[in-house]
Amino acid sequence: MAQIEVQDIKKTPRFAFQSKSFTIFMSGSFVSRVGDWMDLVALNWAVLQFTNSPIHLGIINACRLVPTFLLSVPAGILADRMDRRKVLIWLQIGMMFLTFILGFLIKEEPAFWLFAFIVTLRAMLAAMDPPVRNAFIPNLVPQSSMASAIAINTMTINLSRMIGPAIAGILIGMTDIANIFYINAWGTFSVLISLSLIRNNFQPLKRKVEGEKITFSEAVKFVREKPSVQSLLILAIVPMIFGFPYTTMTPLFARELLHLGPEGFGMLLSISSVGAIAGTTWLSIGKEINEPGKWLIYSIISFGCSLLLFIGTANLMIAGIAMFLVGLTSQTYRTLSRITLQKQVPDHLRGRILSIALMDRGFIPLGALLIGAIATSLGTHWAGNVMGLGCIVTTLIIVMKRKQIMKI
Repeated sequence: MAQIEVQDIKKTPRFAFQSKSFTIFMSGSFVSRVGDWMDLVALNWAVLQFTNSPIHLGIINACRLVPTFLLSVPAGILADRMDRRKVLIWLQIGMMFLTFILGFLIKEEPAFWLFAFIVTLRAMLAAMDPPVRNAFIPNLVPQSSMASAIAINTMTINLSRMIGPAIAGILIGMTDIANIFYINAWGTFSVLISLSLIRNNFQPLKRKVEGEKITFSEAVKFVREKPSVQSLLILAIVPMIFGFPYTTMTPLFARELLHLGPEGFGMLLSISSVGAIAGTTWLSIGKEINEPGKWLIYSIISFGCSLLLFIGTANLMIAGIAMFLVGLTSQTYRTLSRITLQKQVPDHLRGRILSIALMDRGFIPLGALLIGAIATSLGTHWAGNVMGLGCIVTTLIIVMKRKQIMKI
């Protein structure tokens, strides 16, 4: 009997692509995500081209980002109340329709406020996608493959972030900008097709007692009673404020510290993306990580050290190595944090807890403002040092206050 149990454990799949449903969904999602990054480049370029105003560019990006912070929690509640697959289908249909409208409006060159209004409507739907999508992914794989699935999802995002802008840059010089929006809209069909194909494999959520409401307060109560989840959520704020604003500040660092132009700036971000893909690939195909709490601490501290290495060198090769390490350590932390959190949360609460966790993205603009202010008043080196030391020192303080992190 014991031998049979051992054999069953060995047969338990670890790699998420062994699940047909997950493979189909990721294939459709990858095509759609590439289109989304193409769309983002085209959106910013179109606004700058038609208005020639940095203020309007800032307004459009505010319209795009603010709903992400405001609608995360409602989306999480929706993910736990309804069939996640159907919610994703309706969200994709809505975003596809609004993207077609944006393409049409760009050709017509309407009043800026109308364009911004449609961008905001689409952003509201897009803001609801991550909590639902992240809650849905574990439903496509066995428990043993969850870590691999989450890592592969993150890797897909990083790959599309490398490919999408490059394609958009080529197309902007070859065709009308509106066509890029149309391409993205048609690309959404890939997700819709994948969602329709996995219908028979999707396992519905286990419903609670009939008549009992699914409320956000239930998720809040769970977090209060689960110190490990509290610690993961608190720890996640640190790199968002001090570390991840590096993508915003890299143009400044490249120009002031390395004397590079736009091409050099783009090269550095590409190198960091390669590091991010390396980290998520390792998490997706490697062995299950024991004591993830310690790995989370090590990865944030390494993230801070990598930033300090980048800030402290004037050598382009060392700067490139540092940026690779920045991407590697930051995404290793980010992905492992999501994996660890999902393993701490029961499925019927997954959407609501993830909606809380995904709100940490709202701290990135706050961190960018803080680091930008330091760079303006004290200089670029000071700003970079605050980023690196902020990650290290703040993490150590949190670990001293919440030692249970190391035991997760």
